[in-house]
Amino acid sequence: MTDLQETQITAQEPKVPMASRVVSIDALRGFDMFWIIGGWYIFEGLHKALNNPTTAFLMNQLKHVEWEGFVFEDLIMPLFLFIVGVVMPFSFSKRLERGDSKCKLYVHVLLRSVILFVLGMIAQGDLLKLDLSKLKIYCNTLQAIAAGYLISSIIILNMRLRWQIVTTVLLLLLFWALMMLVPFPGRVADRLDQDANLAAFIDRVILDPFDDGLNYTWILSSMTFACTVMLGVMAGHLLRTEISGPRKVRILVFLGIGTLALGALWGGWFFGIGKFYAGLFPIIKRLWTSSFVLFSAGLSYLLLAVFYLVIDVWGFKKWAYGFVVIGTNPIFVYMLTHLINFRSIASVFVGGLDQFVGPWKDFIHAVAGFAIVWLILFWMYRKKTFIKV
Repeated sequence: MTDLQETQITAQEPKVPMASRVVSIDALRGFDMFWIIGGWYIFEGLHKALNNPTTAFLMNQLKHVEWEGFVFEDLIMPLFLFIVGVVMPFSFSKRLERGDSKCKLYVHVLLRSVILFVLGMIAQGDLLKLDLSKLKIYCNTLQAIAAGYLISSIIILNMRLRWQIVTTVLLLLLFWALMMLVPFPGRVADRLDQDANLAAFIDRVILDPFDDGLNYTWILSSMTFACTVMLGVMAGHLLRTEISGPRKVRILVFLGIGTLALGALWGGWFFGIGKFYAGLFPIIKRLWTSSFVLFSAGLSYLLLAVFYLVIDVWGFKKWAYGFVVIGTNPIFVYMLTHLINFRSIASVFVGGLDQFVGPWKDFIHAVAGFAIVWLILFWMYRKKTFIKV
């Protein structure tokens, strides 16, 4: 047990247990899940009803870029992984304090990773169709979390904080080197085309019969999934220290601005979007490039800073209650909304309004569908029913 205590969670440890849950983490997770489970459809319905420049701008921010670039929608998935990392120092230290051995921790990590991977196959991989020709093995956010969580767990359970940082940096650099320098059939020098990049080549070789057809890459990108989780881990280390809340906020803002700038610089945004220069690495979500990891982590740090400042430092918590209700059961609601179409269920209750509401039909159905999901989560929250993986 001594060796494990020396290597795990090596940021400054609190001398006294934290009195309460860091509410801002649940709220930020809930904010992220809002867009996954219904927010997109609500704003799409709003745009159909109003169809003005403001709603058009919002909808452009809610549609993934085709290849290189970044909009708000491209933040949702990395923020999910980032928050997984934020929580890890808290959950691991809790298990260590209750006397779990290193072996028991590894069993927990491995089991959780397998469950998340299988849930991803159920949510998006057509596992429940029981048709091998339609099965997609590695294609979902939960599976990216599983890979990132597994790799990050190995890192933080065996390395001190300094080496956790060094390893994360090395993984970012290694991914860049592999993608930009390693030859393979069809490679175009110093370019990352959708059909001509090493990560896509590896996925085609290994996963070709189970390809999802979306031009996302998974196997090689697992190392940068882990980097996104690890950057969240750094925030988790920080939040567990004894330093004052305002100072934590300042550090989070510093980390946010720093990684945001590094990601933009590495992605070539300061030199001209779409141009490739020696050593640069475009911001491409579908490849989860190292520059994308840094850029999205920068925004995640800044969002965490805002939520932590307002909720945990200033104490303004009531406004975030709706997000907290969502954020305390994230995996459950993710699976629930992937398996059940709540907008169709909502039509039973609001379908009769269609003849009166004109262009507001889709908006009303989306809000009603989201309301049903939220009320289920509210009931679970009041009953203290939290389904964890």
